[in-house]
Amino acid sequence: MSEGPSDPSRSVWVVVVAAGSGSRFGGAKQYAPLAGRRVIDWSLEVARSVADGVVLVVAPDESAADEPAADVVVAGGATRSESVRAGLAAVPVDVDVVLVHDGARPVASHALFRSVVDAVLSGADVAVPVVPVVDTVTDPRGALVDRESLRAVQTPQGFDASALRRVHAARPEATDDATLVAAAGGRLRQVRGERWNVKITEPDDLLVAEALLEAR
Repeated sequence: MSEGPSDPSRSVWVVVVAAGSGSRFGGAKQYAPLAGRRVIDWSLEVARSVADGVVLVVAPDESAADEPAADVVVAGGATRSESVRAGLAAVPVDVDVVLVHDGARPVASHALFRSVVDAVLSGADVAVPVVPVVDTVTDPRGALVDRESLRAVQTPQGFDASALRRVHAARPEATDDATLVAAAGGRLRQVRGERWNVKITEPDDLLVAEALLEAR
């Protein structure tokens, strides 16, 4: 059940990006079975918990499929940025806050989505969940990198809708929308991410995700 945005006068939509081919996974990972459902079903459910509307971006050959958990289903493009633009174009023009979430992150919690929404409603142009890097890190030459200064970035990422639209109007290409908005001068706020907000990349990631979901 949706609890709606924190400020009922401000509308929130979520763009769930699930148009990838899953080359490293060996197939369309977003449709893989996970704890009795599909990976994408878990992502859509948590998106719905904070949203007035949900746009699902899928591969072109899946765009006619029935996806009742989404308000709109659109075909993605050849790159992530093109897919985000396709989803953003389907968001009503009067929406205040847009979240962009990877469809392959099925374990993100409602609390994480809420914290991202609230950060944007509090004045950020872009809100990004981050977690500390816990592994030892080296550069290409093998020299140790100070991990205390590093953070791993997750989704959902939240945006003032007008700021996200302005940036994408120039049709840029990037693997991360927050980087684009921050580089354009947007006010960035980092929120506490979740260590177990795993992204399904390889088949074994499903085992981890299933254990986490069952533990809830």
